[in-house]
Amino acid sequence: MKQLDECKQVLADPYGYAGRFKAEGPRKIVGTFCSYAPEEIIVAGGALPLRLFGTGEKIRLAEAHLQSYCCSLVRGALEDALGGRLSFLDGVVFPHTCDSIQRLSDIWRLNITRGFHLDLVLPVKLDTPSARRYFIDILNRFREELSAMLGTVITDDDLRAAIVLYNRIRGALTRIYNLAGDRPGILRGNDLYTLTRAAMIMDRTRLVLLLEEIVSALERAPEEQAATGRKRIVLSGGVCNHPNVYTVIEEAGGMVVGDDLCTGSRSFDGLIDEKAEPVEAIAQRLLERIVCPAKHQGLTGRADHLVRLTREKRAQGVVFFLLKFCDPHAFDYPYLKEALDREGIASMVVEVEDRLPAEGQLRTRFEAFIEMI
Repeated sequence: MKQLDECKQVLADPYGYAGRFKAEGPRKIVGTFCSYAPEEIIVAGGALPLRLFGTGEKIRLAEAHLQSYCCSLVRGALEDALGGRLSFLDGVVFPHTCDSIQRLSDIWRLNITRGFHLDLVLPVKLDTPSARRYFIDILNRFREELSAMLGTVITDDDLRAAIVLYNRIRGALTRIYNLAGDRPGILRGNDLYTLTRAAMIMDRTRLVLLLEEIVSALERAPEEQAATGRKRIVLSGGVCNHPNVYTVIEEAGGMVVGDDLCTGSRSFDGLIDEKAEPVEAIAQRLLERIVCPAKHQGLTGRADHLVRLTREKRAQGVVFFLLKFCDPHAFDYPYLKEALDREGIASMVVEVEDRLPAEGQLRTRFEAFIEMI
């Protein structure tokens, strides 16, 4: 599929893609670290939001600023910045989520002189009227600050156009996920990974066309392309930087039919009301979307969602894919596992850093888990 090949090329060299994108005209690129960054406002300002995921390089420069027990995402992103590999960025937005990202913001401000720096201090508890008012105030302030940094005026019409664009993107990704879950095998797991990751990097106007073309192609695909006889698996966790994990699961006899990842379905969950006041509508989606462990929306919201997702996808098991030293997800794991146990849903946990465990060891663990379920 040529559309998928284009996304793979972007993902193979995201920084190279960003450099080429910028060289094509007077374009600006804004780095982000979290799916709570209001990308609609960045796009409305005429800039490209680009999600930062860390580096494939050995951590050397960042060791002078961060302890070894900080997660590989934070250490890797700082390594790339200090090493000059992010020189194409015009600025960076730091939504305050986990402690590590908040401290990275301070270190970045003091040591990276290129581009602007904006903190986005969002509420932690999301299910109160005061949280909604505060959220809207923060986004309005962010709109003003970003306008000044980009040297433009972000109008309501700009925001509405960006909202329509993102609704199309999220709608297409949701449809692709649903097709992959309903007809396992119609799209390989690492291809699904490629699409969701490319959606955080590519020029969004080009991206939406590719995604909608992929939806049309998948809907026309013959039924016999779907795989049968494989155990249906849901992935849960934070950042997934390892497309190979999908391949190993498939080789072990499983198939990923859904996920609760911040680089997966959580990033595109929910549409925005196109008729409402634009900033309020953006805030409302972020208040109502599936929460991550750094946000709170009731005592059992995340567990209820994971159980519901597993039932909806008719999955037989859940694989927790946890980034080492990611305290918020590690703290959540026991309570999520307990909720699955009560429902009779099997689960296992895999802890990773910037690299996967040895492939043979991982395959053996997945084979044992899939045989058990």
